[in-house]
Amino acid sequence: MRKPGSPRPVDPVDRAHLTGVTRPSPPIHRYAPSAHLADLVERYWIPVWSLLEPSTQSTLQHPVCLVVVSNTYARLYGVVRGRSSVTLEGDGWAVGTMFTPAAGRLLLGRSVATVTDTHLDLAEVASLDADVLVEEIRTAMAADPRDPAAHAAAIAAVERQLAAYVPVDEPGLLINEVVAWLRDHPEVTRVAELAEHVGLSERSLQRLVEQRVGMSPKWLIQRRRLHDAVEGLKRGEVSLADMAARLGYADQAHFTHDFRTVTGMTPGEYLGDQPRP
Repeated sequence: MRKPGSPRPVDPVDRAHLTGVTRPSPPIHRYAPSAHLADLVERYWIPVWSLLEPSTQSTLQHPVCLVVVSNTYARLYGVVRGRSSVTLEGDGWAVGTMFTPAAGRLLLGRSVATVTDTHLDLAEVASLDADVLVEEIRTAMAADPRDPAAHAAAIAAVERQLAAYVPVDEPGLLINEVVAWLRDHPEVTRVAELAEHVGLSERSLQRLVEQRVGMSPKWLIQRRRLHDAVEGLKRGEVSLADMAARLGYADQAHFTHDFRTVTGMTPGEYLGDQPRP
């Protein structure tokens, strides 16, 4: 039973993590943010691993910044336009914060485009008291990184610092709406449709997305398509032609090209590596 005041475990559909039989994932604990931070934080994730051999984990990152404090490093990650990968070794853990699209600019105090495809040591993020945050998280996780009580203490340390960033500004709320609406409307394949929904010109939408995500509206649509593809392939959808049509591609060849360009695999190869029921 969850203790009062402890973070609520969640089990979101994993659309970003490129897992498979040959690419297993360590156990990952996921938690929802406190209600007052819902416009700033999407969720927390805490992987814990003990490995005999190195394991490379690859993802198609959501259009958001991340803060990750592990037993060996502490970083803020900008959005990666292609595939992002990290190699896990030995025994370790990480406490990750997956922000909403609104949050990156608030933390950095400047356009998120300045950290696209890169990361900063957390000490470089002047708006955070990185030394205190890292010390509190590592102290919380030291005894038993698998203990839910340790997770609760580590998340509480994060949330104490994030409280200064709410309420989220109006452009931040708008970019949250843009990304959420696009995720929930897979039929949308044109930037003009997205701009019309939020009542912006395409030029204004371009500026908003670049400032808050560090990418373009066109990239948002492509990333949503690829996330939908990963989700479908994990479910075992076998008709790649039907999937391509559902995702709005002109044909299967264009779908295969986009998927392979970003993930390094064809949709068929990824499907073939999924576990069978």
